[in-house]
Amino acid sequence: MNQKLPNATLALILAIISYIACCISSGLGGVILAIIALILANKDRKTYSLQPENYDNYSQVKTARILAIISLVLSGLILLTSLGALLFFGSIEGIENWAEEIQRQQMEAAQ
Repeated sequence: MNQKLPNATLALILAIISYIACCISSGLGGVILAIIALILANKDRKTYSLQPENYDNYSQVKTARILAIISLVLSGLILLTSLGALLFFGSIEGIENWAEEIQRQQMEAAQ
């Protein structure tokens, strides 16, 4: 009778949540959750590699690891873009002012 890897389900859930979080937040939540999911998946990879015949849910670990890596890359890009925008515009208010100016110009062009 084969066992389940101890962190496979948790790693998969965290990887899925991190993927969703990278699309919703400014990237920081996705990065944190993806790193945790990746650490858990790598622990289970090591456990599996010692005795592969004892475990039957290694596919969950592979899926969690791949999804965590994708989420980490996307979240990292979103986080860097957000930080770059803040540095370029100086603050959130600077971004809002820029967006308002673009809207005003489009309204004037439409008239």
